[in-house]
Amino acid sequence: MLTGPSWDECSELALARVQASGAEYGDVRIQESLTQTLTGEDRRIARIRDQQDRGFGVRVLYRGAWGFAASSILSLEEVPRVAALAVEIAKGSASLLQDPVQLAAEPVHHAGVVTAARVDPFAIPLEDKTRLLLETMEALHRQAGIARSTAALWARRDMKLFASTEGSRIRFDLLACQGEFSATAVHDGRFATRSFNTPSLRRGYELMTEVDFLAEAPRVAAQAVEKVRAPQVEAGRYDMILDPEHLSLTVHESCGHPSELDRALGYEANYAGTSFLTTDKLGGFRYGSPHVNLVADNTEPETLAATGYDDDGVACQRWDIVRDGIFVGYCTNREVASKIGETRSRGSNRADGWQSVPMVRIANIGLEPGRASLDELLADVKRGIYIEGHGSYSIDQRRYNFQFGGDAFWLIENGRRTHMLRDVVYHGITPEFWGRCDGVADRTHRRRYGFITCGKGQPGQSGWMTHAASPARFREISVIRGQAAT
Repeated sequence: MLTGPSWDECSELALARVQASGAEYGDVRIQESLTQTLTGEDRRIARIRDQQDRGFGVRVLYRGAWGFAASSILSLEEVPRVAALAVEIAKGSASLLQDPVQLAAEPVHHAGVVTAARVDPFAIPLEDKTRLLLETMEALHRQAGIARSTAALWARRDMKLFASTEGSRIRFDLLACQGEFSATAVHDGRFATRSFNTPSLRRGYELMTEVDFLAEAPRVAAQAVEKVRAPQVEAGRYDMILDPEHLSLTVHESCGHPSELDRALGYEANYAGTSFLTTDKLGGFRYGSPHVNLVADNTEPETLAATGYDDDGVACQRWDIVRDGIFVGYCTNREVASKIGETRSRGSNRADGWQSVPMVRIANIGLEPGRASLDELLADVKRGIYIEGHGSYSIDQRRYNFQFGGDAFWLIENGRRTHMLRDVVYHGITPEFWGRCDGVADRTHRRRYGFITCGKGQPGQSGWMTHAASPARFREISVIRGQAAT
């Protein structure tokens, strides 16, 4: 830990300057982050990167207008200067404001949040981590036909203090880990890649030890070879079963982003787009079939958005986004909650670091399990496609028209997965697609997959969230033949 004045001293100094200005609200976030990334390529360690970053940001609300300033210098001279700058910016904004911000009420919180981790990833010797990556890549190349391999480990720790003029003071010690590898096969001038990913979760290095990379590598390599030799899909309509990892991206793009209230209100129209889930649809719009229940849960342990409190100092919560197919809820913060008549924020305001302004971010939105087994979902498919993992995707600015690929595809014939296919891309319109969902597997099949690169805002920020799901079945989905063989 870098030396200097205590974080308590700095926060009190910043808030005193804000309060002396006559501002109605202010907060300060002080954060120190440590990130380690190890990347292997083709049986060698390509990159080892350790990053340490520390700084603070002050946010001020003056006569309904925001001001924000930040600095990487944490000193008794810099803190009041930056706080005064945030006040000056807020005052300048207030002189031009037409629609003053009114913050939804939130109780005062005094709390500490610590990720429950058994093994500190930063305490694991570098030699052990690089050995795992090298042995995994070596195992991939034992399969004939594999031309390239990758493997990577990632870990991050965030130490943070949030303090506000309302009296909240919350300390955080947050940790997250993730690992992945891939094999690329070449055949007849084509290439195809098959990947394996652990979920990004708020856990320690035990996440890596519980997932046996070396046991998974032969399967992944063999499927890469099968994928590159597989026949191209024939365009047409297919019943589809989507696995949890694939569904995490579908949910993220076609439900997560459109349910961000600031997007629905037009706040992101000049960059990240708007939303077809406009506020007039809340409570009555049919987003999907009665099998579709999408729940935001920022309280589930180990998930990325389960940080205890958001960057408004609001306690994390659980709520419905879609219930029995009807759109019923948004992701909100203290600024926009009142725009739809809600008296409290849902606690979805997050920034990606001390230097960034918090904004509404997607919650941990998951597809609730159904009652069927995976075998039962398969049994009722005469001609279909089973999709695993993430692939290419495209979706319009309103999150309405989309197309998705995947990492691996199998033809389903008469209730059985048969052989692999390649170049599968399906497309649709969001509410029509979810309206074709006629079954979701039970909780025993539920898996969680997270994102740490969700882009939004100007300047751009990376958001973190987890999307859980069980496999789900969709009827008569339009499939086209993609041009890439990946």
